[in-house]
Amino acid sequence: MSSVLILADFIGAKVTKTTAELATAASRMGEVTAVVLAPSGLGASYASELTHGSITHVLVVESDSFITYGVSAAADVLAQIIATKNPKALLIASHAFGKEVAARVAVKCNSGIITDAVDVSDDATATQVVFGGSTTVHSKVSHGTPIITLRPNTVEANTNTGTPTVENAVFEISESSKKAIVTSSEPPVQGGRPELTEANIIVSGGRGTNGDFGAVEAFADSLGAAVGASRAATDAGWYPHSHQVGQTGKTVSPQLYVACGISGAIQHRAGMQTSKAIVVINKDPEAPLFELADFGVIGDLFAVLPKATEGVNARKS
Repeated sequence: MSSVLILADFIGAKVTKTTAELATAASRMGEVTAVVLAPSGLGASYASELTHGSITHVLVVESDSFITYGVSAAADVLAQIIATKNPKALLIASHAFGKEVAARVAVKCNSGIITDAVDVSDDATATQVVFGGSTTVHSKVSHGTPIITLRPNTVEANTNTGTPTVENAVFEISESSKKAIVTSSEPPVQGGRPELTEANIIVSGGRGTNGDFGAVEAFADSLGAAVGASRAATDAGWYPHSHQVGQTGKTVSPQLYVACGISGAIQHRAGMQTSKAIVVINKDPEAPLFELADFGVIGDLFAVLPKATEGVNARKS
C-alpha cells in the first residue's frame, strides 16, 4: 500500500481537528504518515498529540529554522521528504499558511497542485467547488507528486484512535530557503470561541447589524459557535477582518451557518455555501442568500436573535 503524507496542523502546541480530517482523507489512498515540523525540543510533545487511528506513522523533524525562516523552511523540508519517501500524495490544510507551503513545495518538486479541495478520493482525485460555488469539478494532478490542500470541515473525520510509530529525522535547510527571516510574530489570540475555519457552528453578521454585533455574539455563545462577518461589516470597521467570511476572507464549511443581516452577495456566498445547513435571518424577503437557505426567517435580527438565544439557553438548562 502506498504511503500518503499529511502535514500535521497545529495551533500553538495543540493539534487541530483538521489533522484528523486530513488523515481520514489520506487513508483512502494508502498508509498515512503525518509529518510534524516542530521547534527544537518540542517534537515529542507535538507527536504525542497525533493519536488518530488513520495515522500509522509519524515523522518528526525538529528545527528552530521553522521559527526563523517560516514557510520557506517548512516547504524545503517537505520537498526533501517527498524526494526521500516518494509518497502517493501530500495533503495540507487549506488555510493561508498551508496554501503558501503547498505552493512552494509544488514548485520545488515540479509537481502539480490543487487547492481548496473539499474531498479527495482513493485515486487522489480532488473535488473542488469553483466559480463562486456555482460549479463542482473533479481534478487530478498529472505530473509529479500530487500536492492537495483540503478545506477544514469538509471531510468527516473518523473518530477511532491509535498509536502510530514515531520516527525522528534530520534535514538541512538549503541556503536558498534562508533569504527571508521572520523577525517577530504573534500567536493567534484564542478567546472563548472556536477558531472560525474549524468551528462546527458559525453565526455571522452583516450590514443589517448596523455595527452592533451584541445579539450575534450572544446567540453564538449560546450555541458554542464562532462569530463571522461579511465584507461589508469588516470594511465598515464593525468587526475584525480576521473574522471575514467570503471570497477575500475565510472559506468555511461548518455543520451549521447562521447568516444574520447578510444579503448574500456572491463574494460572501463563495466563502460559506458548502456549509452543511444554512439558516438565514433577514428582514428583506428578497435577500439573495435565501436562495441557499435550508431554513429562513424573515424578520429583524434584533428581534429574532434574542428570542432564539433565550430558547437555546432554556433548552440547555
